Amino acid sequence: MTIKLEHYDVIRKPIITEKSTSQSVNNAVVFEVAMKASKPEIKEAIEALFSVKVKAVNTLITKGKIKRFGRRLGKRRDIKKAYVTLMDGNIIDVGTGL
Repeated sequence: MTIKLEHYDVIRKPIITEKSTSQSVNNAVVFEVAMKASKPEIKEAIEALFSVKVKAVNTLITKGKIKRFGRRLGKRRDIKKAYVTLMDGNIIDVGTGL
């Protein structure tokens, strides 16, 4: 049994870094998404929330680092990122929010 995620559950937040803002030249936006979200679900959520047409979705999982928290070793959480390429003429301003 699979559980269908809602649009706001799929898209967590935009990722605003130097690398992600440089991808805007290629008409791409980077989002943190749910770990269980598939590429078609991500595409559907972006098109519904932002009223744009999506050309492609590329995903990657960044593994959490092992870090020291005081005297104990701990692990940061894993993050799934989605590089969403938009059709020509479409734009998402991630600075304004949803």
